[in-house]
Amino acid sequence: MADSSLLLLILGVLFVLAGITGLILPALPGMALVFAGLVLAAWAENFVYIGQGTILVLFLLCLLGYGIDFLAAALGASRYGAGRNAVIGAAAGAVVGLFFGLPGILLGPFIGAVAGELMARKGVRQAGLAGFGAWVGMAIGIAGKFAVAAVMIGIFFFKRFF
Repeated sequence: MADSSLLLLILGVLFVLAGITGLILPALPGMALVFAGLVLAAWAENFVYIGQGTILVLFLLCLLGYGIDFLAAALGASRYGAGRNAVIGAAAGAVVGLFFGLPGILLGPFIGAVAGELMARKGVRQAGLAGFGAWVGMAIGIAGKFAVAAVMIGIFFFKRFF
């Protein structure tokens, strides 16, 4: 293996590991890093084992992972009886929370859902339930992203070694 190929392979592995970390930490774009790492690893072998079709499937799965991430908190809030304002608030809180690191990603959807319910003049109990639902949605979102990333890595290894 040439030095440049080895470097690409090492970078690919590092990107995938950083991406897996980023599935939890909001500062890192986890799904994009997993995808980029897999593309780098395929490039290291001149796309001999991993072709355009597989790269396209991995890209679509990456997009699916992002979709799961952005919808989970909002859907979790609505599952607990939150109104439209709370669902919008949970989604906005998730986006705003990204700028505040781990505390923001944990509290953003909750605060957004609670604020949305309170703005709709719902009671504190209903607002709290909406916030709890947003947290449940966030946990489901993280699990969903891990599942999608595992499928991406599994497809890559299957195509590469079998």
